[in-house]
Amino acid sequence: LTGAQDGSVRMFEWTRPQQLVCFRQAGNARVTRMYFNSQGNKAICSLQCGVADGEGFLSIWQVNQTTSNPKPYLSWQCHSKTTSDFAFITSSSLVATSGQSNDNRNVCLWDTLVSSGNSLIHAFTCHDHGATVLQYAPKHQLLISGGRKGYICIFDIRQRQILYTFQAHESAVKALALDPSEDYFVTGSAE
Repeated sequence: LTGAQDGSVRMFEWTRPQQLVCFRQAGNARVTRMYFNSQGNKAICSLQCGVADGEGFLSIWQVNQTTSNPKPYLSWQCHSKTTSDFAFITSSSLVATSGQSNDNRNVCLWDTLVSSGNSLIHAFTCHDHGATVLQYAPKHQLLISGGRKGYICIFDIRQRQILYTFQAHESAVKALALDPSEDYFVTGSAE
């Protein structure tokens, strides 16, 4: 799966030189993050891909499309300025997003099974100037986010509260990684 500054999203297979599917054409907002999720909610064992973009949208497609330009089955604006990252929580019916919104609700939880007007489950007010990255820790039911000012926030999604906030870097957090046992996480910054 490839995403570009021009907004295009294409899927390739290793053994074929040509694209299999073009999910989005050039001319859309720049792609900020993409993931596959194999625990789809629209069909049993369906593979999905999600794409976040620079205009604040998150779109999700069924991957097993037969058309060359399929439409997303879900597309909504999660943040008023940009959606920088997202994570599928449990199955794909619950999604967490990070980004930048005018009201500082920069980390949000969404339910994809309800109408877009009612899909926001909880919004965390955090990260001045926006959240840049997001990591989900399924064993502990925690979200870890990094912000533009170098801060890290850790959220308990069951309690829907911020547990910890600390400054890890002097500049924007650009990467988060979690070890498989969820004992440690690593941050990387723009510096």
